[in-house]
Amino acid sequence: MIVGVPKESFPGERRVALVPLVVPVLAKAGMEVVIEAGAGEAAGYLDAEFAAKGAQVLPGRAEVFQKADIITQVLCHGSNDKTGNADLPLLRKEQILVGFIRPMGSLATVKELAATGTTSFAVELMPRITRAQSMDALSSMATICGYKAVLIAADLVPRLFPMMTTAAGTISPARVFIIGCGVAGLQAIATARRLGAVASAYDLRPVVKDQVQSLGGRFIELPIEAQDAQDARGYARAQDEAFYERQRELLGRVVSESDVVITAAVIPGKKSPLLVTRDMVTKMAPGSVIVDLAAERGGNCELTQSGEAVVEHGVTIVGYFNLASRVPYHASQMYARNLTAFLTHLVKQGKLTINLEDEITRDTLVTRSGEIVNAMVQKFFSLPSAGAQGQTS
Repeated sequence: MIVGVPKESFPGERRVALVPLVVPVLAKAGMEVVIEAGAGEAAGYLDAEFAAKGAQVLPGRAEVFQKADIITQVLCHGSNDKTGNADLPLLRKEQILVGFIRPMGSLATVKELAATGTTSFAVELMPRITRAQSMDALSSMATICGYKAVLIAADLVPRLFPMMTTAAGTISPARVFIIGCGVAGLQAIATARRLGAVASAYDLRPVVKDQVQSLGGRFIELPIEAQDAQDARGYARAQDEAFYERQRELLGRVVSESDVVITAAVIPGKKSPLLVTRDMVTKMAPGSVIVDLAAERGGNCELTQSGEAVVEHGVTIVGYFNLASRVPYHASQMYARNLTAFLTHLVKQGKLTINLEDEITRDTLVTRSGEIVNAMVQKFFSLPSAGAQGQTS
């Protein structure tokens, strides 16, 4: 099996799907790697490094698609809504595509992908089970986003994060409030604490309280209870508007007392819930910072501008997305290890096996033989079942 790595084409994307470190691992499993020239340069990985590990460097993108049995990307058509459609003519029937696809973002793009005949796997649909932990690219990228969000806030806020005792007196620590304690939120807590800030956090799932406290954060408990707070995969469930209205009312005081607010409340496949209103922003101290990690899906803050940093009422509101691309070296390394674990799950001794009785394979498989075959995607878009069953080698 030949695994191809084209250069990422989304504007500003600096990651690369595979790194030199994993090439020998894939070779041991019977896979060769071909990579487009310059694909890893923005992340700090040179063509010579890939070649030294046994990968073949090809001069053009079309050559990579033509030669590869499996195409690995960070942002595939679907998640790449800027330039991803340029890859559609390069994909061929029964070729394997692995990467972030955003299968519940747009039915039209998933149908376009299916029409190519490509067998596509969306890494963001990886089940949260023990066997799949090493393949969980979504968690890897969320970890980096949580880390980077705190660094961005620390750079923008006009205060020091740690408490300091100096000849000029004692400086009190900054107060950082994290809303949403998934992987990104928990990493934000850990990073804020390492920098010396006082960190507090809230999540509608009470089960995360112990995790917040284990990282040195204070868990904010509100006199309000969510119904079915999390789904079977461990993600927060969307609540009705009455819940969110009461939640905003109770969170207002904590937000107004914080120097930095980091929001990371994302509901898979849905618009992000509104948690920080304009009125709440007006009550924050001048110079305060909000970093909205849900900006790509509408944002948790009412004043967030997707992809931009704006100042409203003296508060800087950061709506950057794709933060993992701002730490491309290690983001690529983590992503490459996730993909390698997944590829070696699919390919044994150079032979590809798609076993639909296996939960990892079944849950991540999106399109096959011209159809959308993923049950979760079918349900989300109210599509009829394609009835794909059995095993194909």
